[in-house]
Amino acid sequence: MPSPVLIIAACDDWPTDRIVVELERRGVEVFRMDTADFPQRLTLVGRIDRASAWTGELVTEHRTVELSRIGAVYYRAPGAFRFPEGMSGPEERFASAQARAGLGGVLSALECRWVNHPTAMARAEFKPVQLAAARACGLRVPPTLITNRPQDVVAFATEIDTPIVCKPVASPVLIEDGQLKAVYTQRLTLPDLIDLRGIDTTAHLFQGWVSKAYEVRLTVVGERMFAAAIHAGSEASYEDWRSDYGALSYTTTTVPDDVAAGMRRLMERLHLRYGAADFIVDPSGEWTFLEVNPCGQWDWIQGATGLPITEAIADDLQGVT
Repeated sequence: MPSPVLIIAACDDWPTDRIVVELERRGVEVFRMDTADFPQRLTLVGRIDRASAWTGELVTEHRTVELSRIGAVYYRAPGAFRFPEGMSGPEERFASAQARAGLGGVLSALECRWVNHPTAMARAEFKPVQLAAARACGLRVPPTLITNRPQDVVAFATEIDTPIVCKPVASPVLIEDGQLKAVYTQRLTLPDLIDLRGIDTTAHLFQGWVSKAYEVRLTVVGERMFAAAIHAGSEASYEDWRSDYGALSYTTTTVPDDVAAGMRRLMERLHLRYGAADFIVDPSGEWTFLEVNPCGQWDWIQGATGLPITEAIADDLQGVT
């Protein structure tokens, strides 16, 4: 009987539902949990000694899994710990730190296949780390400046002699007045460079504009690569395709050998088994790397193109090549 697969994800994450269904269809035992269930609906019992590595159990109302039997872990954006009502703010912060170190520590110590390990994801999520690693792995990257000093933005734009864009260094999503909002890539005009007030308030990322024939979402799962060309159908989506999904169309495409080799080196360097990478393809066919998201969305690409990404993730969790 195959080893159980541990799924750590938000309980309402429907792309993860597809992974669970696929694994169970194959007869694989699945234990799904959300860190938001700990400690009220999820129990941890972990033990280590000189004779053996971590043993014990994860227990919910309906299921139990033995830690030492887990063969693979799929980790994807689980929720925050939830504690009983009545705890003070300091008590909750203390309990959260203990939960992270206890539950998170025991799970992180499991020596099995991870897609992806949270420590690798935490480092890979830094865009400066990604860009440096991509460059070292032979991928083309756009000229980039990260600063909070306004005058350096003008100097950067003058030096590279192309239009520049401003984009978030971290997650583009924020909550304001109870509403979820997104900050998209913005191409800067000359008047924008005249008035740069606000740059000094935090770090900003600027890059040289790359002319686009189309963009590519390259989903990497283990050694397999699934490339979808994203064609913009509006001015807004041409500047940032995330701003106008309704104007997009998709086709499958092939990955140049040098880009594929560079991505394999990058994934190995970042210790990732899964990544959703974004590229710009210019009119001459040159691919420019923008970023790789170790927790990037993939389900809508599979729905639009038929690329078998769900099956590939299930294969990787089972160690099937």
